[in-house]
Amino acid sequence: MKSWSSPQIPVVAGKGNRPTVFCSSHRGPADTPRKLKQARLYVCGITPYDATHLGHAATYVAFDVLQRVWRDAGVDVTYVQNITDIDDPLLERAHATGVDWRELAESQVDLFRSDMEHLRVIPPDSYIGAVESIPQIVDAVTTLLDRGAAYTLDSGDVYYRVGTRIEPPFGSTSHLDRAEMLGLFAERGGDPQTPGKEDPLDPLLWRAEREGEPAWDGGRLGRGRPGWHIECAVIARDHAGFPLTVQGGGSDLVFPHHEMCAAHATALTGETFAKAYMHVGMVGYQGEKMSKSKGNLVLVSKLIEDGEDPMAIRAVLLSHHYRSDWMYTDGLLADARTRLAHWRRAAASTTDPAAAEELLQDIRGNLVDDLDTPAILDDLDEWAESVGEAGGTAEATTLVVDAVDALLGIRLR
Repeated sequence: MKSWSSPQIPVVAGKGNRPTVFCSSHRGPADTPRKLKQARLYVCGITPYDATHLGHAATYVAFDVLQRVWRDAGVDVTYVQNITDIDDPLLERAHATGVDWRELAESQVDLFRSDMEHLRVIPPDSYIGAVESIPQIVDAVTTLLDRGAAYTLDSGDVYYRVGTRIEPPFGSTSHLDRAEMLGLFAERGGDPQTPGKEDPLDPLLWRAEREGEPAWDGGRLGRGRPGWHIECAVIARDHAGFPLTVQGGGSDLVFPHHEMCAAHATALTGETFAKAYMHVGMVGYQGEKMSKSKGNLVLVSKLIEDGEDPMAIRAVLLSHHYRSDWMYTDGLLADARTRLAHWRRAAASTTDPAAAEELLQDIRGNLVDDLDTPAILDDLDEWAESVGEAGGTAEATTLVVDAVDALLGIRLR
């Protein structure tokens, strides 16, 4: 599946350092090599039954910044993102609206591509749908069955055994106790009450064909469609390779999704799924987490349609640390508009060369420290107040403008 057009990224003088980021699994700095030369980044993509909201955008902009910092440090990045283009929420929305599920998915993926282009997000090297990966998923599920890591119910549904002996063991990603796991599993797409399962936490690998639902040839599995977690495990294996340098997504994916992906991947390959897990905080609106199910969405496409500058939207997202939970308000966007206008006025002025160099080092330094973008935006506010002083040059201003573009993805000119 095609992704979207890549933004032009200016080359900035000098070279940055590799970032130290927080690993959700380690609960501390990620265990990534100081001399990292190649990075494998996998970020879980959308289920395309509705438009991109600010919560989605916060995730993809955060990992876009990570990519930019890696590249500035000379790291070669392989970036893979999936699309969950067959899943219950998509089928339910298609049925409710009377639209063919394939048309709905295609229209929402197109809108997502447009949103990412407007926000100047670097596209993945591989943008892979679950549907196009079904033959590989069938092979993977069959392998898990053959190894005793999966079993089939009388219904024909196939489940993974969470008790399968793997290293690191199941639970190492989220560090939750069983009661917490059961609660989140039920809340986030799991089916702990399904009769016949060996363990309530066992996740679905292959759903046998049901009347009125799309299905594909599964060979020995019979006709059906894949479960959610095995899709990402297989796509990551085939297009990025293990271990991933970083597995990324929203913080609501820690469990069950990333825990299950890691278990599937390790049971399949014997390899560690990821060296580090980075999770982006939740964005709320009107007092609750922004989500499709609740309908309290602020859509990127609607903001742009209403005339908002995508760079102001990006500035709103970067004004919060990627790991923090926060509430969106219209006032935040108004503040971002004001800041952006201030920076752009400064971009038309002159800057002291020494101050520009110092700002560049501050930008790089804050990014190395767990992508501290709020501190950088504060530095830009100070820079914008200081331009136009004696001894300033247009070239020094261009250095700042290019750094903001290349490292933060915000275009000032």
